[in-house]
Amino acid sequence: MQAALEVTAKYCRNELDEYGQCVATKPGTWQSDCHELKVKVAQLLSSSPIIQKIRSQCAAPFKAFEECLKQNQTAVENCSGHVTEFLQCAERVKLAE
Repeated sequence: MQAALEVTAKYCRNELDEYGQCVATKPGTWQSDCHELKVKVAQLLSSSPIIQKIRSQCAAPFKAFEECLKQNQTAVENCSGHVTEFLQCAERVKLAE
């Protein structure tokens, strides 16, 4: 996970911060209002090998997290368990396997 965080910080810290601020300030409409920022972050990270492995190996917990967000658009804090599961999965991913 450290490698993934370093990649994120290196390639898209500003964009990720902007996306996080958008989500935090628009609890009821963040999915539509912040969509372009989400796409921008995803595009920036898509070329990173460690991010690609995390996306592949942790697809199920990430999908569960996204579904939770859709169901709890005005109460995203209800999804903290899903975030934890995804982060635990990502922590186990190794670049050279």
